[in-house]
Amino acid sequence: MGAGAKNKPVRGRGADSDPANRFESVHLDVLPEGGGDEDLIHEYTEDVGDRRIKTTVFRDRTRTVINPVDSPDIHFNWSINPYRGCEHGCIYCYARPTHETLGLSCGLDFETKIFAKIDAPAILRRELARPAWEPAQLMMSGVTDPYQPVERKLELTRSILGVLRECNHPVSLVTKNALIARDIDLLQPLAALGAASTAVSITSLDPTLSAAMEPRAASPARRLETVRALSEAGIPVTVLVAPVIPGLNDTEIPGILEASRDHGARGAGMIMLRLPWQVKELFTEWLGRTQHPSKAARVESLIRQTRGGELYNAEFKTRMRGEGTIARHIHDTFGVFCRRLGLRTREGSEGPPEPLNTGAFVRPELDTNQLKLF
Repeated sequence: MGAGAKNKPVRGRGADSDPANRFESVHLDVLPEGGGDEDLIHEYTEDVGDRRIKTTVFRDRTRTVINPVDSPDIHFNWSINPYRGCEHGCIYCYARPTHETLGLSCGLDFETKIFAKIDAPAILRRELARPAWEPAQLMMSGVTDPYQPVERKLELTRSILGVLRECNHPVSLVTKNALIARDIDLLQPLAALGAASTAVSITSLDPTLSAAMEPRAASPARRLETVRALSEAGIPVTVLVAPVIPGLNDTEIPGILEASRDHGARGAGMIMLRLPWQVKELFTEWLGRTQHPSKAARVESLIRQTRGGELYNAEFKTRMRGEGTIARHIHDTFGVFCRRLGLRTREGSEGPPEPLNTGAFVRPELDTNQLKLF
């Protein structure tokens, strides 16, 4: 970062504040219904300079875990999110505004107030046992990272994978955390059936930039080693260069792709930076706080040039790819190097570049006291 950079952000956090909730006319620091002390699972407090930042994990009492996805520019139709909120604290995360539906902020609240679906494995078993359920690719996850730090303690993602392994149900996972390698023992037999694939997001090979943008995610080197571990275990790995931020990490595309190929990645995807709702404010504040003023101004200008003069365009098809000369140049560069390196591509979307096998699915039996009817 330049010598003229502004004050450093709160150490270990992406956001430095809690912007007002777009659904609320009054901004209050409150917990949503179901987030009281009786639902507190885990908490810890860190001294960060003269500030004390507390992370709390609450029980999410949701009654369903398989979520329908209805979007013409996303290739999967179902997702599972074991958590709401994400400790990784990626400043650019498009999922941050989902916390506003809980009465919270998309800023520090999103990365310090986490909701864990403790009952998710049991609910998933029940949903897969329904005669109406037809096996289809399940994506973990759409609006959170299934391997964020609290997963090491709670093991919700691992328990969900245990249910899917038992049923031979197809699953794809995307993460920025090396913790996914812990679950190779569950993913490997699914991959052998053609029913599992993984994606590791690598935004930059620069550990300083990565730590600033994604403070609690794994380092670039650890992510590459995770790609190698998954690949050597026979588990298909796609690398996501996501998001691509013009003027900040777009020139790293060739290096990321080559390093990923060398570590065993089979395919690659890319997504342009998405800044919905108040994420615009968080990102531009972070940009001005961490980058030299001249660089921050240039990056913002380039982003606008990929969004028709705005910071974001939410239209389907366009939102993932951007538009204009700069966006086309970035996509062309990505395509050229994928072809040169022999990487399969699926631009503008998350997940694997090939369909998964649904034919091995075995419907689970529920442990009930009811008589079975034949």
